[in-house]
Amino acid sequence: MNVREAYFTAQGIRDFLATERELPSYSQSLSRRLALWRRGFLSRAGVIYDFERYDPAAFVSDYQRYVGTKTINGTWSIALSNKLFFDWLMRSYPDHRMAVHGLIRSGTFHEIDDADDSSPPAIGGGESAALEATVDARTSAVADAGERVADRLDADGKLVLKWVRGGGGNNVLLCSRTDDGYEINGERYDRGALISRIDGLEDYLVCEHVEQGPYAAELYPETPNTIRALTMYDEDREEAFIAAAVQRIGTDASGSMDNFSQGGLSARIDLETGEFGRAAQLPQGSGRLEWHVRHPETGARIEGERVPAWEAIREDVRGLASSLPTIPYVGWDLVVTDDEGSFKVIEANSYPGLKAMQVHEPLLADDRVRRFYERHGVR
Repeated sequence: MNVREAYFTAQGIRDFLATERELPSYSQSLSRRLALWRRGFLSRAGVIYDFERYDPAAFVSDYQRYVGTKTINGTWSIALSNKLFFDWLMRSYPDHRMAVHGLIRSGTFHEIDDADDSSPPAIGGGESAALEATVDARTSAVADAGERVADRLDADGKLVLKWVRGGGGNNVLLCSRTDDGYEINGERYDRGALISRIDGLEDYLVCEHVEQGPYAAELYPETPNTIRALTMYDEDREEAFIAAAVQRIGTDASGSMDNFSQGGLSARIDLETGEFGRAAQLPQGSGRLEWHVRHPETGARIEGERVPAWEAIREDVRGLASSLPTIPYVGWDLVVTDDEGSFKVIEANSYPGLKAMQVHEPLLADDRVRRFYERHGVR
């Protein structure tokens, strides 16, 4: 094990332990929790995963996720973890790119010149150095960030602000113009308070708000309802494949986002047909996993419905992933924008969480998926 691998192993173990401390145990006995830890699972896995139906060895464990999958993309993981770098990467795929208008730093709005794609950001020297190089190469500074964002909200109605290094839906601000002011993640602001809040942000991207298509809005209109598609690059066939995909759906419990960890729903997508299975939801006080055929608030049908033009979406995602063989492992977050198969990639994750997928069935039950993980040292 080299120094880099040792560092990421130690970091992964630290994250595993920190997550265990922060999560509820769902009233499981200590002996049960110890048994789960020995197999590399967090306590919550005993509630989320169906270990009675499936062998625990068929699941990618939490330890494998934190320690093993984090290093799969190696140096190129920064292409996903640095969202400004990722925006540059997506310039080659304009049909699926979410527009990024600028970067907020210390009260200054660094405007991104969409017309200049000639300067790719550097990846050497670590993430901080890469971020600095990317900002220098890709932006021009304009003062008064809060004023610029407020003016843009007046014009566009909605914007999404994302922390450059964040992931998993954390540090995402959904901003909107209302009849009598503004809102950030549902909290009301007047113009002065909005400007003050924006000026206090550091390293946040100002992005377009991608409007979801009719099928997603009907499921639950209060949040963007995204598809998470997990792709893996098969070196033998020299092509990427989709290992699993789920439709994520917001709820009253999940607030302004659709994240499964925050109370949102996860419905498995059949990779051949695009049809949804039942939607899972983490325990909401009952201590048991909940399953929904219909949305618990809107009543919209989930099980048996399907993603419109799924075949076109599936092939576009595979093509996108196949064109990036140096980034073999990606969790893509897609907003489907119409019923004809159009979508925008709003985020891509280098070591995505797997519970929203494995709550339906274990990933390692698929031989091709198992071979991919083994090839990349995830055991």
